[in-house]
Amino acid sequence: MGKTPDWSRLEAYAGSMSKAEFEQAWQQIYSEKNGLPPPFKFTDTHLEVPTGQLAKTTCRIPFRADKEASTSDQKPSWRRARDLPPLEERPPLSDLHIALDPGHIGGSWAMMEERFLSFKPGEDIREGDLSLLTAKILKERLVKEGAIVSLVRESLDPVTTKRPADFEAESRKVLTDAGFPTPAASYQGLTGDAKLLTVQWQSEKLFYRVSEIHARGERVNQQIKPDVVLCLHFNAESWGDATSPQFSPKNHLHVLVNGCYSPGELQQQDVRFEMLLRLLSRVHEEEIPLATTVAESMARVTRLPAYLYSTPNARQAGSNPYVYARNLLANRLYECPVVYLEPFVMNHEETYHRLRGQHFLGRTLIGGKLVTSAIEDYVNGIVRGLLSYYQTNRPS
Repeated sequence: MGKTPDWSRLEAYAGSMSKAEFEQAWQQIYSEKNGLPPPFKFTDTHLEVPTGQLAKTTCRIPFRADKEASTSDQKPSWRRARDLPPLEERPPLSDLHIALDPGHIGGSWAMMEERFLSFKPGEDIREGDLSLLTAKILKERLVKEGAIVSLVRESLDPVTTKRPADFEAESRKVLTDAGFPTPAASYQGLTGDAKLLTVQWQSEKLFYRVSEIHARGERVNQQIKPDVVLCLHFNAESWGDATSPQFSPKNHLHVLVNGCYSPGELQQQDVRFEMLLRLLSRVHEEEIPLATTVAESMARVTRLPAYLYSTPNARQAGSNPYVYARNLLANRLYECPVVYLEPFVMNHEETYHRLRGQHFLGRTLIGGKLVTSAIEDYVNGIVRGLLSYYQTNRPS
């Protein structure tokens, strides 16, 4: 479902980056930590990328010599902190355009998304609802600090105009190509892997995991054009059977930036193009320090420990234990710095009850303990992190 790349967009970065800069970004951020060689090559003079297209099989981007000035006039649509206008005693986030992307959809779609959690009849939490509430409260706080704020999703409705039924043909092809030529149409009464091997499940996945994110990408890149996107999520640990979920003793926080591409992912021409577009536009130079500052603030406010990845699909980005590089569709498609937040474990018992309380100020009694609102902590952590970063790095 990806778009056919316009390789001329990469060629516009000719002479903008030295080989040393490219190699450092590739080795420290965009590649797997101990990954195999990528499906492109770079020499002392240029980067050479197979396009996967017959009309033009290779895209060639010259490097600039180490001591030469950049010969590219290519400018991204987003602005670094240092490129914002001087504050001149205005509110600290003045001129900064922030897009808030509330994760998932919520509402009646939450069960389909598998982001619906209930430990007792008549009560539940839905990640899409919680992320939208967090975004609306966060928007109010950021606007008070002078920011221009846009919501990527403004309601409990999908951004995409497509629906699961629109993907039945693609789903049948996916299953047929995988060796299942006669898949069941519905997963009614099925569980586990049997559920995954149905046209219904595959169609729903293409709807909410792929089509929805592509629609948000179009909105971000073509309409909003922000300086930064904050993707707001809540984490979860495995809770077992959805009809009889289990609480988890774990509660943690981590923040993601884009990176850590596997050679298999880069075999896809759209993924290869999107990764190189981010690398050559130097989005990581703003994204990682911004994410690090926000992560430090979130850690102070929430007092959550850092999540530890044990799988190869993520790697630490810099020295902060809370910040990881990972290749996700949202943080790859959005053509600007993206800070992707994953605080709190929804099926941690105290967190579950804090989130059921929605948003409140001060402290309230939960489980015999006075606690703050998890959403209020989430919002405060982000606001303090953004204030710290932009007050330090933009012209005064």
